[in-house]
Amino acid sequence: MKSKSALDWLLEEDQPSVRYLTLTQLLERPLDDPEVVAAKDMITRKGWAQEIFAKQDPAGWWESGESLYRRKYLSSNWMLLILADLGLTRADPRIKRACDLWIERFSRADGGFAMEGSKKGHLCTTGNTTRALVKFGYADHPAVRSAFEWLVTNRDKNGGWSCFGSGRNLDSWEGMSAFAVYPAAKWTEGMKRAVELGAEYFLGKELHKQGGEYPPWYRFHYPVHYYYDLLVGLDFMTALGYGTEPRMRFALKLLREKRRPDGKWNLDAIHPDVEGGVAEWNAKHPKQAPTPFGLEKPGEASKLITLKAMQVLHRVDESI
Repeated sequence: MKSKSALDWLLEEDQPSVRYLTLTQLLERPLDDPEVVAAKDMITRKGWAQEIFAKQDPAGWWESGESLYRRKYLSSNWMLLILADLGLTRADPRIKRACDLWIERFSRADGGFAMEGSKKGHLCTTGNTTRALVKFGYADHPAVRSAFEWLVTNRDKNGGWSCFGSGRNLDSWEGMSAFAVYPAAKWTEGMKRAVELGAEYFLGKELHKQGGEYPPWYRFHYPVHYYYDLLVGLDFMTALGYGTEPRMRFALKLLREKRRPDGKWNLDAIHPDVEGGVAEWNAKHPKQAPTPFGLEKPGEASKLITLKAMQVLHRVDESI
């Protein structure tokens, strides 16, 4: 009954995006199913996506036409990452207009994507932008294909990636998440090798073993942006087919333990690692510090976290 009540909750009509994704990704209903069609039609008319679109400029950007990256987390880059998670595609002209601008502004000569001020592709930005563009329907766009090649070329020789030149680490997860949504039929041999080595790196760390224990990785959050936690790792690793790997046991155990008695999961935080060095940096750079943006309240049951958690369990052949 726990999973049934949680499933019914996700299927409520207050958030059409969640209903649509539950029908298609958890219940595996076909896209022409009448309920699926109706839910998809409502995504831009009610709920989170409608609220985000209400703040979009007719030219296609949010917050500022001068920068698609600032202010964090209110400008175009961040709104598009969220809309990609909510089931929108380029079929909506507002998405196409915003994505055309995004690609134009963020594409770099080396094949990667980067925010304003960076001349070369940037790992976190390349992975995030590429993942979102694939979800929006741009998998065959030349800039997206080039970005996947960039991810292959710029991986660590031993597997994984490095963001901000810090050396390969669990926080540099965005490349794996991009491949998790890119159709495997489009993968080159280099892409297959990049994913295999990347997966081995994350499995070797059991998705959480990197230095001392780091509390933010055990707090489930949304929006994800460039932050990592164990649910983020579970999402792309199970999507890539590693759900039954023994080294996933710790992360899956944590996921089950965090489930509430009513079958739901809480949103633990909007942005988890806002303490320590991050808080100090923000205090020293107030103009670049992010403006918090969330769709749900921390500490309460979350439809987005519950949907993601149930997707993970569904992929490892467990009852939802």
